[in-house]
Amino acid sequence: MRRIVCLAALAAILCLPAGAGAASGAPPWLKLAKTELPQLRVQPTAAMTGYSRAKFGPAWEDVDDNGCDTRDDVLARDLKTIVLKAGDNCVVKTGTLLDPYTGTTIRFVRGVRTSAAVQIDHVVALAAAWRTGAATWTPARRLTYANDPNVLLAVDGPANEAKGDSDAAGWLPPKKSFDCRYVARQIAIKTTYDLWLTKPEHDAIATLLAGC
Repeated sequence: MRRIVCLAALAAILCLPAGAGAASGAPPWLKLAKTELPQLRVQPTAAMTGYSRAKFGPAWEDVDDNGCDTRDDVLARDLKTIVLKAGDNCVVKTGTLLDPYTGTTIRFVRGVRTSAAVQIDHVVALAAAWRTGAATWTPARRLTYANDPNVLLAVDGPANEAKGDSDAAGWLPPKKSFDCRYVARQIAIKTTYDLWLTKPEHDAIATLLAGC
């Protein structure tokens, strides 16, 4: 059975309707982000020495033991009108994504030439996590992070490739109305996993949040 577990620091972003809290001022996820941002450490980026994708374990490991790999779990969560592969309870064959990064609607069709249209993004990229604290983690913690549904979003493939391993100082979603939620989610992730911010990253996020 698939389910999304909302970690305490992420629940206000992931598990509340978009308009929740609007009647009483700023929504809860925004209040939380503005409270947590000053509590995050700010320090220089660490070296990328020793980094590789393999340091975060096998890609899309079934860490929750639900019988489905993480990629399919996220596709099933984020896509609408999904169709599963015949005879399989996990593999998403087709579906529709309203992409949070671009605002476009993408038809997902699994295949060698078509699957990359929708990619699974680590909202705080693995390399970005490595240079802000994850280099000292145990392999088990890195595996958990790489497959944590609260860290992941199904998004437009080209937008994800344009982002690469950039932090908020180097890249923000093209859909400007999503930028506030995007950095709020980064703050929540960094709070949950005790990752720090670089000074340019902190300043970019603080400037953005001030206008949210």
